[in-house]
Amino acid sequence: MMMEVSVYLVLSTIIFILVFLLHAINHRNRKLLPPGPLGLPVIGNLLDLGPKPHESLAKLSKKHGPFMTIRLGSITSVVASTPEAAREILQRNDEACSGRIVPDAVTALDEHEAAVLWIPANEEWRSIRKALNTYLTHQHKLDTLCGLRQKVVDGMLEFVEGKMKLAGGDEVVDIGKLAFAVALNQMSNTCLSQNVTSYESDDIGGFKTAVKTLMEVDGKFNIADIFPVLKPLDPQKIRRQAKAAYDWFDNVTQAFINQRLKHRDSNLHRFGDMLDSLLDYSQQHQPHFNLKHIKILLVDLFLAGTETSSNTTEWVMTELLLNPAMFSRVREEVSTIVGKDGKIQEAKILDLPYLHAVIKETMRLHLSVPLLVPHKTETEVKLAGGKYIVPKNTQILVNAWAIARDPRYWENPTMFKPERFLENEVDYKGQHFEFIPFGSGRRMCPGIPLAHRVVSLMVASFVYHFDWKLPHAREEMDMNDIFGLTLLRATPLLATPVPVIQNA
Repeated sequence: MMMEVSVYLVLSTIIFILVFLLHAINHRNRKLLPPGPLGLPVIGNLLDLGPKPHESLAKLSKKHGPFMTIRLGSITSVVASTPEAAREILQRNDEACSGRIVPDAVTALDEHEAAVLWIPANEEWRSIRKALNTYLTHQHKLDTLCGLRQKVVDGMLEFVEGKMKLAGGDEVVDIGKLAFAVALNQMSNTCLSQNVTSYESDDIGGFKTAVKTLMEVDGKFNIADIFPVLKPLDPQKIRRQAKAAYDWFDNVTQAFINQRLKHRDSNLHRFGDMLDSLLDYSQQHQPHFNLKHIKILLVDLFLAGTETSSNTTEWVMTELLLNPAMFSRVREEVSTIVGKDGKIQEAKILDLPYLHAVIKETMRLHLSVPLLVPHKTETEVKLAGGKYIVPKNTQILVNAWAIARDPRYWENPTMFKPERFLENEVDYKGQHFEFIPFGSGRRMCPGIPLAHRVVSLMVASFVYHFDWKLPHAREEMDMNDIFGLTLLRATPLLATPVPVIQNA
């Protein structure tokens, strides 16, 4: 009996010591990390976030500071909420903060570890980025393939004009849906020299469904991400939904690659599109870039290159329809570069200052990605002059939404005022940290030049060729948004296009 009591006391003492040491370590680590709101047991600060985490985190940062620590389940994150804090993460500690924490939904993609968004910044990653820079975003390549993108826009204009004639001028158009189809076909023509969807149907070929499914499930709150121990259970079935869409993409992109390889083996004419270029590149850069990388890269491009461009276009048109004087000013500016054939050439719209001021202001006020894709520390990182020490493998969140509304940098930050970008040289290429819609540093979005052209051409075409009638008063416009992988309009932008007869 005495022996049992002694064993019990020894075990109790050991457990007490272990709990005490763990508490002391956690307390010590918390002291080294930036301050933050106290959380609840187990769930941490989960209830502090609400349905719009970017807004909740912005409010919390006003109390706790530009660097803030939050805990979501078992995951500790450091949040940067000011331009200065973002610069320290994305520039001064760029390499140390260049890692990624892969969401559970993304692991449903076979060989996701080869995806440029999630792969570590190693030699393999550099090969992929080099391929993108050379064959997608280099100015020469963009100019070479502009005819393919122009053809898509011309097809859209013909579709809308034909639809208006059939409907007698009263047909309401979902502008976001139309912009999504344009962006999708522009990307498919850039990569594959062909359309993959139709403006007539909700989904020809399944591309729209696959893209929309992945954007939805990848943006959902997933309990498996904050409690990794639950990942094998997939409690919300998010990974299962993602896998169905990823598998569809895997089969389709592999079929495109096989078809192109067979075409090349037959010594037929080259298409000169991105797939041809990537196949050439893979022959020169084995093993760091091969057919596996091409397949995953095509999936990434269809996902990243469609939703954000169409979302931005829909928000731009929303703001312009709410501000008729701005709409007229954009049309007047665009009309100066339209050729005698009545067509807008992509190359010429790149130098229209007011058009691009409108697009920049839209991206500032309606960021497609309000919280940049999370970074992860690759080593221990010191912030704020060594005041804080962030351990290795800590998630880093950069609240680009809060930064773009910082009143120290933006006068009347909630007002839509494109003129502010005519008065300064602030750009979105990662050097002005008060405006980083695409991020900054080595992990910033590589598709900026293409996105710039796609959105500019769509907006210019919508404004120049059509007047738009809202089905309700401007004062009744719903400006609410929904947080997800991208910040979407809560309700679609519906309007009736009226073809404009120019120079009549």
